[in-house]
Amino acid sequence: MTPQQYCEDKAAKSGSSFYSSFRYLPADKRDAMVALYAFCREVDDVVDEIHDDNVARTTLAWWRTELAALYEGTPTHPVMQALKPHVAAFDLPQAWLAEIIDGMQMDLDVPRYSRYSDLQLYCHRVAGVVGQLSAQIFGYTDRATLKYAHELGLAFQLTNIIRDVGEDARRGRLYLPVEDLQRFGVPAADIMAYKESPEFDALMRFQIQRARESYHKAWQLLPAADRKAQRIGLVMAAIYRATLDEIELDGPRKVLNQRLSLSPGRKLWLAWKTATFGYKP
Repeated sequence: MTPQQYCEDKAAKSGSSFYSSFRYLPADKRDAMVALYAFCREVDDVVDEIHDDNVARTTLAWWRTELAALYEGTPTHPVMQALKPHVAAFDLPQAWLAEIIDGMQMDLDVPRYSRYSDLQLYCHRVAGVVGQLSAQIFGYTDRATLKYAHELGLAFQLTNIIRDVGEDARRGRLYLPVEDLQRFGVPAADIMAYKESPEFDALMRFQIQRARESYHKAWQLLPAADRKAQRIGLVMAAIYRATLDEIELDGPRKVLNQRLSLSPGRKLWLAWKTATFGYKP
């Protein structure tokens, strides 16, 4: 199995909308995005699938050494070997990839986020810089596009947090800021016990509105000259915003006990529609 095939298999098994959207990219950019996505999956799996805290920390430390080896030209892991030709081709900064690992480290080090500003740092590391790396691969003519890509990454992560509240609680995690829980009168213990309530419903509608504002801000930051180059990000924005709409229509309190996702057919339709006719904010 080649390093690229390893990444293809890793990405395909995730069932992510991101992977399916890569079909609209030229071969070189598609290969780079698949390798980048596989890297994100690998380091994310460390904190999601390794239940021994010490082993998880040791594994993340190993990924840091492997990242250093990548930029020295001597990586050993298939994902890093697949990334190797793209680092120079798309000018991917080592510091940005390191920040993704830093974000995963926060999952081990930070049990709760007191304020939204604290959560933003986490979102920056696990999603904002991924947006910037993606923008590097997609291509741009105006550096303001990197600000758009970062904000769009934040919007995606906020959507993930909303969608996965119940799933995260079952893993003993809670990403919603304490200040928000207090504002809406929702005890953390209720969320960890999957207790639905009108207060929780109001809390989640507030989170949905915050995410929508982030999508709107991202669109405003995207220079018109780079909309075509960045269309894959906009395809994903259409799919993720539709997910938010479905959560709101279905009843936000239900995220505690079910994980909503769009059907593959609807994702493909949204992807085709956005790639063909453009993004509609």
